[in-house]
Amino acid sequence: MATRNPGDLAAERAARGRSTAAPGSPGPPGTLTAPAGTVALTGGLSRSFGDRIVLDDLDLEIRSGEFVAMIGRSGTGKSTLLRALAGLDRDVTGDLTVNAAVAVVFQEPRLVPWKRVLANVSLGLRASDPRGVARAALDEVGLAARADAWPLTLSGGEAQRAALARALVRDPGLLLLDEPFSALDALTRISMHGLVLSLWERHRPAVLLVTHDVDEALALADRVLVLADGKIAHSATITVDRPRDRDHPDLVALRIRLLTELGVATRDADTLDAD
Repeated sequence: MATRNPGDLAAERAARGRSTAAPGSPGPPGTLTAPAGTVALTGGLSRSFGDRIVLDDLDLEIRSGEFVAMIGRSGTGKSTLLRALAGLDRDVTGDLTVNAAVAVVFQEPRLVPWKRVLANVSLGLRASDPRGVARAALDEVGLAARADAWPLTLSGGEAQRAALARALVRDPGLLLLDEPFSALDALTRISMHGLVLSLWERHRPAVLLVTHDVDEALALADRVLVLADGKIAHSATITVDRPRDRDHPDLVALRIRLLTELGVATRDADTLDAD
């Protein structure tokens, strides 16, 4: 039987919406050695599609337990970077090291429609009692009563809760969130923000949230990165205590700065187009 590369297996798991990498999964040639306490590290990471450069010699470090948000205009490479960290894009060049198990939650829940919610969460889970672990995860996200439901009967918010449970049940050290709230209504988004923060505080994975909503980034993250022209153009650390009041003077000033970095006048828009 042919031996399969662990990185290929990780990419396949990610494509199915499950855990996307194991600790020490290989990155591109020339992989960096991440210092202690760092779960993801890139150096000179680049990605082109034909003549179009999407990531251009990008450097990034994500520390254990850190909540990072990344914003940027459409086409600046946010989702491309996330896919590289997840092991889904093997054509990036430069250095990339991920020192933790990875799980991804996408904009669409990507639940298997012919399996009930509990089976979706436990799908492929390596545990002595996968259904028991999955039930505990569903209870954490407030979906215990919907364990036997079919995915098509779930609301948008419920489906994303199930996707979160499917990611967190694998105990990732790095949780990648690719605009998971953008399709939800405003009230459901607020509820999901609270849920994600409570789960993050309980489990403490490092989180990279890709979003086009500046206020969402300010509400959730410890650090906000602005991606422009394939590079990190600005990094801002947020020290305001959670839960955050968007009218806090520090957040108001930071919001203006971030919108300026994005080339958006504050009177023109509150959100950016998604990747």
